[in-house]
Amino acid sequence: MEIWINPACSKCRGAVSLLDAEGADYTVRRYLEDVPSPEEIRDVLERLGLEPWDIARTQEAVAKELG
Repeated sequence: MEIWINPACSKCRGAVSLLDAEGADYTVRRYLEDVPSPEEIRDVLERLGLEPWDIARTQEAVAKELG
């Protein structure tokens, strides 16, 4: 399993803590440093059955500006 994280994000840190507590085997990808390609993002969305707006931070100022 691979988890994409931003170490500055409290939810990301919480997810890693949960995985550690459960003894899960995973690798970490710091997505701000190792940016996923559009193809990788499409693949993840498809596997999760999600749309782009399902994972977007819609409460951010830029998202509100763009509607």
